[in-house]
Amino acid sequence: MLGSIGMPELLVILVIVLIIFGAGKLPEIGSAIGKGIRNFKKATRETDELETTTENKKTTPQ
Repeated sequence: MLGSIGMPELLVILVIVLIIFGAGKLPEIGSAIGKGIRNFKKATRETDELETTTENKKTTPQ
């Protein structure tokens, strides 16, 4: 039912965003989205690192 997003769909979305926010706001929106993705990736990496160190502590005899 739900397919992948192709080039025509992306162009329609871009035009709608351009109409709503205007050309001046697009760099700010792109920057905000980029920062959000970067923070999300950082948070998931930190979670993996925390789980790894916790598992190492559990398996190491004291």
